[in-house]
Amino acid sequence: MTGTLYVVATPIGNLEDMTYRAVRVLGEVALIAAEDTRHSRKLLTHYGIATRLISYHDHNEKERAEQLLARLQGGENVALISDAGTPCIADPGYELVQRCHLEGIAVVAVPGSSAVIAGLSIAGLPTEGFRFLGFLPAKAQARRTVLQRCSDETATQVMYEAPHRLLATLSDIVDICGSDCRVAIARELTKRHEELFSGTAQEALTSFSEREAVKGELVVMVAPAPRQAPEMTITEQLLHLRQTTDLNWKDIVKQVARDQGVAGSEVYRESLPLRKG
Repeated sequence: MTGTLYVVATPIGNLEDMTYRAVRVLGEVALIAAEDTRHSRKLLTHYGIATRLISYHDHNEKERAEQLLARLQGGENVALISDAGTPCIADPGYELVQRCHLEGIAVVAVPGSSAVIAGLSIAGLPTEGFRFLGFLPAKAQARRTVLQRCSDETATQVMYEAPHRLLATLSDIVDICGSDCRVAIARELTKRHEELFSGTAQEALTSFSEREAVKGELVVMVAPAPRQAPEMTITEQLLHLRQTTDLNWKDIVKQVARDQGVAGSEVYRESLPLRKG
């Protein structure tokens, strides 16, 4: 029988955020693949875990994946961890997990801390849907291209950013999304100097520009632009599209639901009397 790959979340700052299950799994597996073994050894020592560590990072991912697959195929259980948070979320691990699926090896999540979710939970921004962009490109033009593509999104945008690029990113957000767009910036989540900024993009740029230096891990969140009130009611738009287009009722209902920002079932109900007429 093959072993199991456990994808184990670790704390993003506060060591007390380690789950009981994560401690047990890391103590029971035959091997732990860690992004930085020196960093992870401190965590394991804190919890008295003596399991052997092996490095697994961006520079040795392909080679290490083969070695870990061989151990898993031999029946050993292996845990994958990153320096902080949940592996494979803007961290190495994707290739190993994909190979396990192709080889029929079980992959089990041991959930826990995630800076994306922690930041969103306290941001006070819409979370019915959100788009995670990972780390934005370091080069200005590439970064602006990504932000431009997302400027019309109807969901909150979430991204990681390095401290030395925060001001440039905020300046781009002001230019592309508008100075009044709502943002939240979470810094050093779960750590001693945790901070949450909430306000407009311009207020954020002004506030962080006044500091000598910005330090720590950053989660930048940008709210979607306020939805403009439709020019027509649902019934008016249904009639308008019926009279001015060749669309059938099914496609008309879909179009109106998108434009009005309501459920298709609601539009369908309002369309019934019009169909009979």
